[in-house]
Amino acid sequence: MVPLTALLLPILLSAVIVFVASSVIHMVLKYHQSDYRQLPEEDKVLATLRPAGLTPGLYHFPYCSHKDMNSPAMQEKFKQGPVGFLTVFPSGPVAMPKFLGMWFAYCLLVGFFVAYLTGRTVMPGAAYLAVFRVAGTAAFLAFGLGPLVNGIWKGQPWSMVSKEALDGLVYSLLTAGTFGWLWPR
Repeated sequence: MVPLTALLLPILLSAVIVFVASSVIHMVLKYHQSDYRQLPEEDKVLATLRPAGLTPGLYHFPYCSHKDMNSPAMQEKFKQGPVGFLTVFPSGPVAMPKFLGMWFAYCLLVGFFVAYLTGRTVMPGAAYLAVFRVAGTAAFLAFGLGPLVNGIWKGQPWSMVSKEALDGLVYSLLTAGTFGWLWPR
């Protein structure tokens, strides 16, 4: 067993490496640019939504309770469409530093759990590949499989979900490589 304190460097360094890799993916490679589309007649739609006083949160439309879901009126609303989710952020400029900080904290959290699982299942001095396999699998559970939920339950296009899962594979490989490289000997 390897104590977590012996894995602080791989936890921190893997988070930094994943953070930098995600920045490269999103700012240099830009294959995620096609993930989002502009609303048709955006100005008109936004002008219609403003007076509604939407507060930050996740909205589902048309909204219904479980018991009303199969009513003829609700079925007609679903048939007429549109049907979807709307995520509303606070008004104002995008809080990119906050989002980046939360993303880095998430990378640290993943690193912590990768360290916990790998440290409990792989002995000190283990071969690079043994560490890589366990750490990479644990990291992929968080980085690579998480996006699938958004495709299943929130209707994100599968093209977007698959790109996020591919990103997750890259992040997992980088995390696994970092843990394999810095594993206590």
